[in-house]
Amino acid sequence: MSINIAIDGPAGAGKSTIAKMVSARLGYIYVDTGALYRAVALYITENNISDSDIPSSLKNADVSLGFIDGVQRVFLGDRDVSDMIRTPEISMSASRTSAIPAVREYLFSTQQKIALENNVIMDGRDIGTVVLPNADVKIFLTATPEERAKRRYMELAVKPDSPSYEEILSDIKKRDFNDTNRTTAPLRQADDAVLVDTTKLTLEESADIIIKIISEKVGV
Repeated sequence: MSINIAIDGPAGAGKSTIAKMVSARLGYIYVDTGALYRAVALYITENNISDSDIPSSLKNADVSLGFIDGVQRVFLGDRDVSDMIRTPEISMSASRTSAIPAVREYLFSTQQKIALENNVIMDGRDIGTVVLPNADVKIFLTATPEERAKRRYMELAVKPDSPSYEEILSDIKKRDFNDTNRTTAPLRQADDAVLVDTTKLTLEESADIIIKIISEKVGV
């Protein structure tokens, strides 16, 4: 029987990086559900699809995940879009489109099928509350908006035309508001989730804490 670990939390809290580290150490498959929503957002953006047409157009989106040497890659049809979905524009679009019930329903079965067939660490906004409500371990990973903006700024600073810290902080606060106030599956800590605040922690320290929590709950 598969073991499912759910990690939820706001944008920029380090979910993806930390979940990758933990999954590698435990030998689990890492599933970045946010990447699926970003891929849908990219599909909608590239095809200039209006919100009213999104439900009927999703059947042509063909979003999927692939795992190459244990590393997740995201596809639109046969096209690997893993890097294209990481722009600020697509991030904001994903936050908006993820609130559309038809989008969540479209991706729901994909996420659950992966979890049913594999030991997974799955991160997102509503994994422990909606996608995997019976997950063996639930973690809510967070950090202050300022710390999350600082991390994102340092990550993007090496790229040309990178946004300013103030722009990134503003985007993060907007995404927090959108994610926590949407009608469908809002971001919130599950009642049985363990809160982990990474504001003053390194990535390694955060990963160590999460592995300790998992070990105490499922004995890995």
